[in-house]
Amino acid sequence: MKAIRIAEHGGPEVMSFDDVAEPAPGPNEIRVRHHAIGVNYIDTYHRSGLYKIPLPSGLGLEASGVVDALGKAVTRFKLGDRVAYCSGPIGAYAEANVLSEGRAVRLPDSIPFDIAAASLLKGVTARYLLHKTFRVEQGHWVLIHAAAGGVGQILVQWAKHHGANVIAAAGNEEKTDIAKRLGADYTIVIRGEEDFAPHVRAIVKEGVHVVYDGVGADTWRGSLDSLRPLGMMVSYGNASGPPPDINPLVLSQKGSLFLTRPTLFHHITTTEMLDETATDLFDVVTRGVVKIASPTRHALTDASRAHADLESRKTTGSLVLAP
Repeated sequence: MKAIRIAEHGGPEVMSFDDVAEPAPGPNEIRVRHHAIGVNYIDTYHRSGLYKIPLPSGLGLEASGVVDALGKAVTRFKLGDRVAYCSGPIGAYAEANVLSEGRAVRLPDSIPFDIAAASLLKGVTARYLLHKTFRVEQGHWVLIHAAAGGVGQILVQWAKHHGANVIAAAGNEEKTDIAKRLGADYTIVIRGEEDFAPHVRAIVKEGVHVVYDGVGADTWRGSLDSLRPLGMMVSYGNASGPPPDINPLVLSQKGSLFLTRPTLFHHITTTEMLDETATDLFDVVTRGVVKIASPTRHALTDASRAHADLESRKTTGSLVLAP
């Protein structure tokens, strides 16, 4: 079968399109024949070496498709079931992948393969950010960075569903217009490392209750300065590079702030946690509370271009690869 592989860390050019042996499932494993493959920022971190992985390696953690082979003792799925997964193992950039049956979720017929691959990892990320990291409730003020991106679009809609006042930030007017159409109450255009905190304070003088920041280095200082006393800074991504080191005294000086750097995998460590999270996501998508925009499609052979587009921050919504 065909798969994307890397033999060294680096830019998109290190990705190669290779023939590899088709994997066979072991006990309690399934093989998923992919219909759509999700492209996520964490894939670029694995490729670049920001997050170290053993080499040589495949790439990708998320895909949707049909179960086409079963290992011994599998009880969770049967042949032909529609499934999706978003927590690996690494190797989703391929025509098929093998994984533990407990790491896949059943895909409702109401959700197309493309939408599943475009939204599962991003949607369960948004779910733990809003429900677990900081529980957003009626009346909270929320600042969402990269609001036109895959996670950002889901955060905007879901936070509004909970009654929050949403300030959406993005890199240009076209992107902030997307967030506005999704329900954001206010929008801010941020270019590079410009100081945007005064714009936030002009909207809500006291500052916001929580900042969801997947951008990283460029927005770090402004995000802290946008928080009210006892507010929470949620740093969950590094699109512009890792945030700088911080002296804990800074949090005290800026209002006894809370700071956390969560990751999805601690929120779906068991099959029960994964099912609960995915069920919540599929429910709001099916009911139209959260609308997932049709993703931009690239052929699997064109994965390097998808990475280049994602890292340039020119994209809106989600990207998927078609095997």
